[in-house]
Amino acid sequence: MLGRLSFLLSLTVALAACGGGDAKGREKQVPLVKAEAASPMRFVDRIEAVGTAVANEQVTLSAPVTERIVRLNFDDGSFVRRGQIVAVLQQAQQTAELREVQARAREAQQQLQRVEALKNRGFATRADYDSRVAAAAAARAQAQSSQAQIGDRVIRAPFSGWVSLRNISVGAIASQGTEIVTISDIDTIKLDFTVPETMLASIRPGLTIQARSAAYPEQPFNGTIHTVDTVVDPNTRAVTIRARLPNPGRRLRPGMMLNVGIENAPRVGLSVPELAVVGEGDQRFVYVLDGQSRARRRAVRTGVRMNGRIEIVQGLRQGERIVTEGVVKVADGMQVRIAGRPAQQRAQQAPAARQGG
Repeated sequence: MLGRLSFLLSLTVALAACGGGDAKGREKQVPLVKAEAASPMRFVDRIEAVGTAVANEQVTLSAPVTERIVRLNFDDGSFVRRGQIVAVLQQAQQTAELREVQARAREAQQQLQRVEALKNRGFATRADYDSRVAAAAAARAQAQSSQAQIGDRVIRAPFSGWVSLRNISVGAIASQGTEIVTISDIDTIKLDFTVPETMLASIRPGLTIQARSAAYPEQPFNGTIHTVDTVVDPNTRAVTIRARLPNPGRRLRPGMMLNVGIENAPRVGLSVPELAVVGEGDQRFVYVLDGQSRARRRAVRTGVRMNGRIEIVQGLRQGERIVTEGVVKVADGMQVRIAGRPAQQRAQQAPAARQGG
């Protein structure tokens, strides 16, 4: 009798152990995933391009004639104002010629006045008067020509800006066309870049852009599109866009390369992590969790990607929980365990899992 009781007790313990092991095995077969609710997020359509910085205004002043340089009024990288004299070429000969022609002009004017007085009294002919008028006019024209030649030898800044490095010295003979200085207005920078013609519908003057330079990777430069070129390059099928960027501190320099980002059509849309979206051909799916923690595959239509998240245009409602990590372990209708859910809730799911099995 005692032996029979011991046998029944051992059998009961063994059956209980087998039942507990089966439950644990079933729980291990249920995949562990992470989940979160679909939430709203700000999205924009973004166009990326690469552009080149150009000075707002830039000019290279050259010697208009072959002459010796007698004065330079700028240093490397200095600021000059509009109308300021930056260089003077030798003009002694032209100054002497000017004095001579001015003297002839005064003499011609005096003779004209005398002939005019005689004509008024009837002692000079009309032909004499006309001859003196022409002589006086010719003398004045010669004086103006000499003044222009002197003016050509005085080089002034056409606008305010910053000068380049000086590569010429006082005393050097500058041939006609020799570069003396380059002046750049860089308080504002023009940024030229190209976009494919297929994006023309999304580009218009006034759109905000953000540019970044490799020299200042942490500092964005914000500006607006100013002009869209009227001509599309037939070789590249691209159109040139010109934007304007404020340049505080003159950090941007002409010739720098900048990465350009254009944001268009800002909106608030439903978002999920990129890893939550499964692709099959041209279709996209997510796994939506129901009240019994079962994953239901649902087709969705997606939009743009931003900051690790993807826009859901259609197929999902705000607040619905989806599988965000572990989607490769999940199939449609499969029971799942949610990472981070309390043990008591997982225990409540176990009967449902067994019934589903």
